[in-house]
Amino acid sequence: MKNKYSRAFTLMEILVVGAIIIILAALAVPAFTRAIESARATRDLSNLRQIGMAMQTYLNDNDQILPASTIWPGTTGTPVLYPKYIGTRRVFQSPFDKRTPAENDTAPVSYSINTNVFAASPGISRNMLKVVSPASTFLMAPTYSGNPGSAGSWTGRTDNAPDLPLGGGAGETTGTHSSGTKINVLFCDWHTETLTFGPNGSPAVGSFKDFTTDPLGLKHWDPTK
Repeated sequence: MKNKYSRAFTLMEILVVGAIIIILAALAVPAFTRAIESARATRDLSNLRQIGMAMQTYLNDNDQILPASTIWPGTTGTPVLYPKYIGTRRVFQSPFDKRTPAENDTAPVSYSINTNVFAASPGISRNMLKVVSPASTFLMAPTYSGNPGSAGSWTGRTDNAPDLPLGGGAGETTGTHSSGTKINVLFCDWHTETLTFGPNGSPAVGSFKDFTTDPLGLKHWDPTK
């Protein structure tokens, strides 16, 4: 016969169990957040690699001359990378870019090309054969203004992808991930790296924001070095 006075949980036991659950949740949430950010960073690198491979093929078909500034993603009326070399506009949008994805001619574009490659001097006038140290020269990276965590910071579109200013320009105040300390970059030899966002003139010579230090061999913005 079941004892009608069978023992129930005491208030103290309930409080202890609740405290344990709270502690476990406090440990799990940061780890989950880091895992999500890591996945976004990996996808961001993948996007840059895909754009790089498409750009390589485009250059092979166009005497190694880069497409004109701002229209390199391509639209229905002005095809460039899209749709011949990249079949979906989603590749042009970074996972850190919180704008609504689209597949139309004003779809979000999160990446831009180093402004120096379009210039005559210091630059290469779009001719990739003139890049002196491809493995050290930045070609493309995410482009935004202020904090990339805000959807309003991203303005590039498939019909207007502005150039990437030196050091990300004054507008980029923090990196895309790792608490704002890191950003992904595509180089002129088509490899990708995660770089220190770094301030200009910091000890982290060759970091993304450093555009005043340019000895050969360090990561830099000038394709003629």
